[in-house]
Amino acid sequence: METATMGVERQVRSYILENYLFTDDPAELNSTDSFLELGIIDSLGVLQVIDFLEKAFDIKVNDEEMIPENLDSVNSVVAFVERKTGGAGS
Repeated sequence: METATMGVERQVRSYILENYLFTDDPAELNSTDSFLELGIIDSLGVLQVIDFLEKAFDIKVNDEEMIPENLDSVNSVVAFVERKTGGAGS
């Protein structure tokens, strides 16, 4: 049975792989890889990730939450979404 965390991680990982790395190979992206440091996404990409998160998880990302600590790796995005959804995931 898939936990809420696994569901969020799977969706986030799939989105990044398909839209920025153009692959479906999960080995291409470690959960701790920095999207910005590795050039996986740029500032426009961050806005696109935010749009994805808001639609996929029915959350609102506030301006003050648009920081690397929340949005710069699979792990940080999963933790952020879980905080926003009360751990419910999707």
